[in-house]
Amino acid sequence: MSTGIRIKKGLNIKLKGGAQLNLSSINRSKTFAINPPQFHGINPKMALKIGDKVAVGDTVFYAKDNDKIKFTSPVSGEIKEIVRGAKRKILSVKITAASEDSFKDFGAKNAANLTGLEVKEMLLESGCWPFIKQRPYDVVANPDETPKAIFISAYATAPLAASHEFILKGKEEEFQAGIDALTKLTEGKVHLSFNGESSSFFNNIKGVSIHLISGKHPAGNVGVQISKIDPINSGDRVWVVNPQDVAAIGSLFLTGKYNPIRVVALAGAQVKEPQYYTVIQGAQINDIVKGKLKEGNSRIISGNPLTGTAVDVKDTFGFYDDLISVLLEGNQYRFMGWLPFVGNNRLSMSRTSFSFLSPNKEYNLDTNLNGEERAFVVTGTMEKVMPIDIFPMQLLKATMIEDIEKMENLGIYEVAPEDFALIDFVSPSKIEAQDIIRKGLDLMIKEVG
Repeated sequence: MSTGIRIKKGLNIKLKGGAQLNLSSINRSKTFAINPPQFHGINPKMALKIGDKVAVGDTVFYAKDNDKIKFTSPVSGEIKEIVRGAKRKILSVKITAASEDSFKDFGAKNAANLTGLEVKEMLLESGCWPFIKQRPYDVVANPDETPKAIFISAYATAPLAASHEFILKGKEEEFQAGIDALTKLTEGKVHLSFNGESSSFFNNIKGVSIHLISGKHPAGNVGVQISKIDPINSGDRVWVVNPQDVAAIGSLFLTGKYNPIRVVALAGAQVKEPQYYTVIQGAQINDIVKGKLKEGNSRIISGNPLTGTAVDVKDTFGFYDDLISVLLEGNQYRFMGWLPFVGNNRLSMSRTSFSFLSPNKEYNLDTNLNGEERAFVVTGTMEKVMPIDIFPMQLLKATMIEDIEKMENLGIYEVAPEDFALIDFVSPSKIEAQDIIRKGLDLMIKEVG
């Protein structure tokens, strides 16, 4: 039994350079890295030291506040370097890869025959637990809690977003095994959402509550889907997992081995041939993009252009990302760009450009902010792109002044930074809404828990 949900508010941003449905591989990186800052709220404590040998699945570090949450090596090799920042904060653990991988064996098991505690222990020991994130707060889930439901969004609506169906092609068995494991972790339902306008193998997945989603971005955001299916109330905990990570969890139970293989889309107008690549988690960006970019000053983003992180070629792609976006750097001044109707490559929600006449046009947008931060005034623009039933401007203002009671009343528990990404794009105030919400969530963790 499935339900249909249509999201009316939002904005589709169609960019040139979408990934074609072709899959290639890249050369194996010589150096891989695990970056603790990618796991927000995790204070890492090393389990190994420089020079130690590792196999795939060996624990590299664990959460200091909860040593059951472990982070494991994606390759076999040797711990090469521990990069530290201010106050000796661990920023990155680099591993020199061996020519071939050996795997730590956790034992193949049928999740359907295990208890919830046994499933949880296997996920924690193998390093698969960080795939599970928690709402509210958008952090790695607390294994000592039980969620009221688990949500999986397989509907990609963000600019240049990777196709979940293509990424999971040939991994249907692993995906089902992952679902079987996740159902053991909650007394509630496992909700699976995907595009209601197309047929999919997701229709044949068992043990889930299926929701057919359609509409504008951010219809694909799991936070939007939670708000329409089973909203978060005070004291509730729900968990979310990305579709490709569900398959990785399933692979663990089918093979007994941690699976670090990922399919990542390389897309954007600055990419010569946008397509998909098979890579190992923690690979360097340079090994993925080398020789594949057009001339010009490009910005490489791990993730989609709205929520991703700008990276250097020496960095690694994000642990939760299945997309690397490459856009033209917006460091050029546009003559008289403040005038309406100047330029024919502008996308605007207002009618100061002609973009509303071509709703299906693809744009080659750069990273230019088109103005500096200015007065935070009421325009009604934010409400047009926010499908969650909250007052976004009022919540942002309450968060900026750290008024915890108002933040609670205005729905801080229901949102994550990605839900405010379109507000960053459309707001004439040029505020960093995602950053404000992230700081607000951190404040709630500190003050409320």
